[in-house]
Amino acid sequence: MPATSKAQQKAAGAALAAKRGEQKVSELKGASKSMYDSMSEKELEDMASTPRHGKPEHKEDE
Repeated sequence: MPATSKAQQKAAGAALAAKRGEQKVSELKGASKSMYDSMSEKELEDMASTPRHGKPEHKEDE
C-alpha cells in the first residue's frame, strides 16, 4: 500500500525504524505509533519506500 502523502510516508519510516530497533518505540507519537502497532514490517517498508515526487505534504480530507 503506497503512502498518499509525505507526512504518511514519514510516519511509516519512523515506525519502520522502531520495528527494526533503530529507534526507541517510546519516541513514537501519533500516526507512527499506531502504524507500529497495527502494521507488519513489510507493510511499513512498502509505505515508506513510496516515491515522494508529486505527493502533497498532508492528505486532503474528502
